[in-house]
Amino acid sequence: MARLVIVSNRVVLPSSGGPRAGGLAIVLKDAITMPGTLWFGWSGKTAAETSTDAEIAVEDGVHYATISLSQGDYEKFYVGFANGTLWPLLHFRLGLIEFRREHLEGYRAVNESFARALAKLLRPNDLIWVHDYHLIPLAAALRQLGVRNRMGFFLHIPFVPPSVFVALPQGARLLKDFCAYDVVGFQTRAHHRDFLDCVNQILRYPSDESGVISAPSRTVRAIVTPVGMDGAGFHKQAERPARGKNSRRLLDSLAGRNLMIGADRLDYSKGLVNRFEAFNRLLSRFQDHRQRVSFLQVAVPSREDVAEYAALRPELNRIAGDINGRHGAFDWVPLRYMSQGLARSTLAGFYRPARVGVVTPLRDGMNPVAHEYVAAQDHNDPGVPVLSRFAGAASYFDDALMVNPYDPDEIAEAMNEALLMPLEERRRRHERLFERLSTLTAEAYCTKFLKALSRNVGGVPSGRREHYESYGSL
Repeated sequence: MARLVIVSNRVVLPSSGGPRAGGLAIVLKDAITMPGTLWFGWSGKTAAETSTDAEIAVEDGVHYATISLSQGDYEKFYVGFANGTLWPLLHFRLGLIEFRREHLEGYRAVNESFARALAKLLRPNDLIWVHDYHLIPLAAALRQLGVRNRMGFFLHIPFVPPSVFVALPQGARLLKDFCAYDVVGFQTRAHHRDFLDCVNQILRYPSDESGVISAPSRTVRAIVTPVGMDGAGFHKQAERPARGKNSRRLLDSLAGRNLMIGADRLDYSKGLVNRFEAFNRLLSRFQDHRQRVSFLQVAVPSREDVAEYAALRPELNRIAGDINGRHGAFDWVPLRYMSQGLARSTLAGFYRPARVGVVTPLRDGMNPVAHEYVAAQDHNDPGVPVLSRFAGAASYFDDALMVNPYDPDEIAEAMNEALLMPLEERRRRHERLFERLSTLTAEAYCTKFLKALSRNVGGVPSGRREHYESYGSL
C-alpha cells in the first residue's frame, strides 16, 4: 500500500496553535489524516545553517518532518526569488519583479536541501505530492538523488502565458523542472492552457489535447483540479458564531446598516487600493447608501520583509483615513479597516449577515474567501458576492457579480447593484452558487489529484480507494 508524502514550504504542528501552512491543512484535511501520512517542509525557524536532517514529530498518526533554514537561505529563497520574483511574475506584475542571480541560486540550493533531507525518509512506493511555487525544482533535485517515486505538483497560484513567462531569466530551466513531475495540477483551465502553451512554445515539448506532455525523460500529465472546501460543513459552522457574542457586537454597532465585507492577506495582488477607491466612489456616486452601509475590510499583514508588502500598509491606512474623513459622520464610520487577523469561526459569523462579499484581487489562484462567503450565507436571505473575473473562483461562480478589479467605478457599480438586488434574485443566484460550491469540495480536489498521481502504481493511499472509481472529472 502506497504511503502519501505531502511537501509544502511551511509545516506547522497542529499542537503549536500557529497558522497551518496558509490554510493548506484545511484543504488537505482528509489526506493529512490518513494513517502514516508524512508531511514534510520548513519549520518556519532559522538556524546557523540550513539542515538536511529533519526533525520528526508524530501527532494523531501523522508524521511531521521539518528542517530549518539559515537566515541567508531564507532571504534568498523565500524573500528573494519565491516572493520577489516568482510571485509577481505569476500574478502578471512584471513591474514588481526584482531578479538577482544569487536569489535564484539560493532558491535552487534550498530545494536541493529539501531534497536531501526528504530522500532519507522516503520508501520505494511512496506517492509524493508537492505544493506551490516555492518548490518547483524539488522533483528534479530528488531525481538527481536517484528517487524514482511518482511525484505530483500542484500550483495554488495562477500561471501566465508565454508572452509573460519569457520575462523570467532562466525561465526555460524552471519549465523543465515542472517536467520532472509525473502530474502537474492547476486551478483553472486558463492556467492549465497557459502552462501547456509555455511548454510547447518555449521548450518545444509536444502535448496532446488531454494535457499529456512528451518530455525527454518522462510523460507528464497536466490536469485541472480546483481547490475546494466543505461548503455544507462551513455553512453549519457559520450558524453558531453568527449568533455568538462577536457577531452580536458587530450587528449592534451597525445600527441597522447593511454590511459589506472583505477578508484578505495584506498583499498587493488582492486589489485593496482599488477596492477602497471603489467604496469611496460608491459613496460619492450613489449617495442613497450614505449612512446606510458600512464596509469591514480585514487585511492580515503578510511577508512584511518584502518591500512592496511593507509599503502597502501605510498606503491603505492613509486611504482609509481619507475615506472616513470625507464621508463619515459622528455616528458612522464608513470603512472599518482591520490589519490584524480574526479566527476563521469569527469570520464565518461575520460573513453570514454581510449583504455584499467583496473579493476583487487583481489576479489570484482560487481565492477561498469567495467559497467561504457563499457557504456562510443564510439561504433564506443571502448576500451577493462581487468577484474579480481574474480570481480562479470566477471560472466556477458564474452567478456572482463579475468585475474588472482595475476599474474602481465598475466595482462601485457592482456594489450598488448588490445592495439594491431584490431578495428573489439574491436567492436565485445563491442557490446556483451553493450548488456549484457543493461540487468544488476539498475531498474532490484531493481525490482527483491522487487518482492521477497513483496511476500505474501498485496500491493507493489508504482511506481514498473507495472514492477513486466513483469520482468523475470536473
